[in-house]
Amino acid sequence: MKLEHTAIQVADPNAMAAWYCKHLGMCIRARQEQAPFTHFLEDSAGDVLLEIYNNSKCDVPDYASMDSLLIHIAFVSENPRRDAERLIAAGATFDSEVDHGGNLLIMLRDPWGLCIQLCRRAQPFFDRSSKPYDFHR
Repeated sequence: MKLEHTAIQVADPNAMAAWYCKHLGMCIRARQEQAPFTHFLEDSAGDVLLEIYNNSKCDVPDYASMDSLLIHIAFVSENPRRDAERLIAAGATFDSEVDHGGNLLIMLRDPWGLCIQLCRRAQPFFDRSSKPYDFHR
């Protein structure tokens, strides 16, 4: 099986979709113009979909109060520090940074408090020519 999408309940899917497209290189693959304002956001490679919506049947989690290890959306970045500066200028906030073994991971919060991780890995996950990922590297 192939993973199709991951879905999350958010406060303002219209504004969030616009921000993710403008600042994270995503594009809207499909959207619903009325409640729950579902948006399917496609990554720049066209391989991953993120569904965001605001369904009145349940509350929006308080993402801003959650530890970034509970939930985050990770993006590959060639230069995480430069991208972090650009995203902070666009309304994101800094959360944390880990630089270990050639892996640079920067955690930010989008303007709605959801954690975004910017990843530059010593051994990219999607390098099909390499051996399985080694976390101890």
